[in-house]
Amino acid sequence: MALTGCGGGADPAGGDGETITVFAAASLRGVFESLAEDYEARNPGSEVVLNFAGSSDLATQIEAGAPADVFASADAPTMERLAEAGLIDGEPGEFARNRLTIAVPPGNPAGVEGFTDLAGVRLVACAPQVPCGAAATRIQEITGVRLSPVSEESSVTEVLGKVISGEADAGLVYVTDALAAAGKVEAVSIPEAAEVPNSYLIGAVAPGAPEGAQAFIDTVTGSTGQTLLKDAGFQPPADRP
Repeated sequence: MALTGCGGGADPAGGDGETITVFAAASLRGVFESLAEDYEARNPGSEVVLNFAGSSDLATQIEAGAPADVFASADAPTMERLAEAGLIDGEPGEFARNRLTIAVPPGNPAGVEGFTDLAGVRLVACAPQVPCGAAATRIQEITGVRLSPVSEESSVTEVLGKVISGEADAGLVYVTDALAAAGKVEAVSIPEAAEVPNSYLIGAVAPGAPEGAQAFIDTVTGSTGQTLLKDAGFQPPADRP
């Protein structure tokens, strides 16, 4: 069933019959799959092709010439990297925020109660160069706790997978990922994470993005997108408290 917008009016439609290729951070998978279905339902003949991976990996693909029309990043520095290279059309906009939490297997067998406990367990985290890893580094700086992960991954999805499979006692993931995996993992909050939220930005890839690229972006930032993001546990952008 197609989703419909609610709240602040109808979301704009794009050009019928276009194919729009969207590169999006792995943590956006559930929301963007729903948004793609909604967009295609409102624009007969259009197709939204989705590519999910770590934001840094996606940026590298775009820099290498991969055919992307829209890029949605899980942090500002990665988006700024493409904008400074002239690969983003116009000014990218913030559309959501997220923060880290600790994912543990059901029952929390290692007894993790907070960030300081992660120094003594089998921890999986994102690599420092990707947004979820950069956020973990900032929390280490705030708390003074130095972590030694047994594995560093290129996306939060891979971190979550290792916790679910039992390869780790704990993993640093986004709040939204822990919510989506409810029943497979439990979440242990990190109060300090609220001080360093990840800012999610979206923009059209230059040059030559089709008309539908901006229309899809407007769907993300409009009522349909914002409702789905909120339902998934994302926080609103700074200009929408």
